[in-house]
Amino acid sequence: MNGMQGATPPLYRIDRRPGLAFLVLFAVIFPLQAFFMTKVPEEWVRPHTRWELQAVAVSLAEGRGFSDPYMIPTGPTAHLPPIPPAIAGLTYRVLGPTLTAGRVVWLFHSAVYAAVWSLLPWVAIQVGLGGGAGILAGLVGGAIPRWPGHAEGLMALATILLMLAFLRRWTQGGGSGFGSLLLGIAAGVAFHVQPALLLVVLGWMAFELWWTEGRRKWVHSGLMATGIVLACLPWAWRNYRTFDAAFFVRSNLGLELRMGNHDGAAAAMDVMDAREEFRHPRTHEGEARKVREMGEAAYMRQAGREATGWIRNNPGTFVRLTGSRMAHWWLGPLYDPPLAALFVILTLLALGGAWIAFPSLTTPQRWALLIPLLTYPLIYYVVAYMPRYRAPIDWIFLLLAGAAVLRPARQLIAITTLPRAWPRSRYRNASGTSASG
Repeated sequence: MNGMQGATPPLYRIDRRPGLAFLVLFAVIFPLQAFFMTKVPEEWVRPHTRWELQAVAVSLAEGRGFSDPYMIPTGPTAHLPPIPPAIAGLTYRVLGPTLTAGRVVWLFHSAVYAAVWSLLPWVAIQVGLGGGAGILAGLVGGAIPRWPGHAEGLMALATILLMLAFLRRWTQGGGSGFGSLLLGIAAGVAFHVQPALLLVVLGWMAFELWWTEGRRKWVHSGLMATGIVLACLPWAWRNYRTFDAAFFVRSNLGLELRMGNHDGAAAAMDVMDAREEFRHPRTHEGEARKVREMGEAAYMRQAGREATGWIRNNPGTFVRLTGSRMAHWWLGPLYDPPLAALFVILTLLALGGAWIAFPSLTTPQRWALLIPLLTYPLIYYVVAYMPRYRAPIDWIFLLLAGAAVLRPARQLIAITTLPRAWPRSRYRNASGTSASG
């Protein structure tokens, strides 16, 4: 073994020290992600109202609350989950609508993404893939420029932390009552970053009920559900009082359904954007005026009725669009072949990593990784595709791809270093003494 350890390349020297790996990776990745900001035109970094999130952030900074995400002022909104625009809005309020404020927000999201990639060695150890796979995944992920977007980095970080919390419960005989309540509160807070995480959390909760034993598991699930309700109640109450309507975190599901399901719809938003075929109050003043006249909740309900009516009248086209959106999700933006090729390579490597690694993982480890892959995309199969939608779980693909690359590499290293280690151990008996002695 000494010979093999001496031949171990530098990558593996910190693969079992996740704390050190985090510090090293963060020190490399954060400056790199921050450097990407210098290549973006200043008008996109400076606070502006061109996009929904930034428009709501400006509204918050100006004291108008969660309002006006569209082309013209339309009043109160729940189009977006509240946490991402609140972070930007607080920054704009403190620093003013300045380039410095925009850079601080950008650097915050760069730091979040750097934390995501830097945590992957620890995550890989916990799920049984090995710290080396996590280091490789972190380096590759950290080298990819990331646009702040709609806080996909925060969503990825929340998914990682929640997954590890559930996994710990499954491998340590279930959590305590207080721990279950806290986990539910944490999940509820995460829904206010991206409510699509609901299906993932429900999947993990269902697995916990199946996997764990004892009657108290039902009590713990009830406490977790209570925590979720407690965390979601303030924003839900605000929305009910504002719109006289009840919905889960965001109001815009009907609009998203209509944009992806109408006459002439394409599977991908970018394709329709080029054709200017979809109706969105962010880009069409007529639609924004409807929002202002009807109120956001009523507008979204009408959009949802239009979408479901179209789906009932065009089931074949809806199935075709859904299949195409699924293909885009797993294979990347098919309308952009070079970029899609990278998605395909990553997906194939991830499948290879799952094939190689899953037999050696425990059942909880396998399902901790599989549940997000199976549940998180479901909502995106029925709305128009955008490449950023997969960003919150790209780290799973990268981890599995890292396992696909490193496990064969470790075997090759073992084979090439064996001749140097073998002569010293060849003539040793079971007690460790030399046969000739």
